[in-house]
Amino acid sequence: MNSPREHALALLARARDDLYVVRRLCGDPDAPGWVLGFHAQQGVEKALKAVLSAAGVEYPRTHNLVMLAELLRGASSPVPLDADDLGVLVPFGVALRYEVGLGDEPPVDADRLEAVVSQAIDWATGRLGESRD
Repeated sequence: MNSPREHALALLARARDDLYVVRRLCGDPDAPGWVLGFHAQQGVEKALKAVLSAAGVEYPRTHNLVMLAELLRGASSPVPLDADDLGVLVPFGVALRYEVGLGDEPPVDADRLEAVVSQAIDWATGRLGESRD
């Protein structure tokens, strides 16, 4: 079994993989918005979970970013994103990846998504004392 720190570092590495996908798709006008949003949401989710794991905080199997942010606050950890940034990603957590709602997708601002994921990963990197790649 991995230590909480090893688990946190593995989650952070996966978050960086999601950021890679967001960056690659960001400039592609044919990239599906839900895919971009999905990877952005996943990157932020994994960054939040990495910090929770490193702090020894147990978290449920969830895609709920608001719940994860509340767990961080409960552990006296600052949350790197404001409610608006989390709100942009919420629809991509479950609804848009599991439910078919053609035409119901929110507009996607690829540059904002990339900035939000980058901010979350930089924050997690700093909290874990890792070097920024």
